[in-house]
Amino acid sequence: MEATSDDRLFSMLIYVISLFFPVLGPLIIWLIKRDDSDFIDYHGKEYFNFLISFTIYGIIAGLLIFVLIGLLLAPIVGIVAFILTIIAAVKAYQGDMYRFPFIFRLIK
Repeated sequence: MEATSDDRLFSMLIYVISLFFPVLGPLIIWLIKRDDSDFIDYHGKEYFNFLISFTIYGIIAGLLIFVLIGLLLAPIVGIVAFILTIIAAVKAYQGDMYRFPFIFRLIK
């Protein structure tokens, strides 16, 4: 699948806007543009699978604070989520079908 420059831009924006508006921003872009492009649809699904997975990881790390290991895990989950979001934005802009590691693919 060949992605146009607009497809790549909107796919990248899904990730970049998620740094400021984690749910609403990417959701608006994805819902408006997913029927226009399989590339944007793919990245929208991938982002929301990522968001669901890392929300679960964050909740688990938060609960593990009571046994002190969460003090180490919570910042690691946040840092990894930030780094993977940046990588995905760059890959989307390059036209790659980036797949996040460590996530549940609930939205197909």
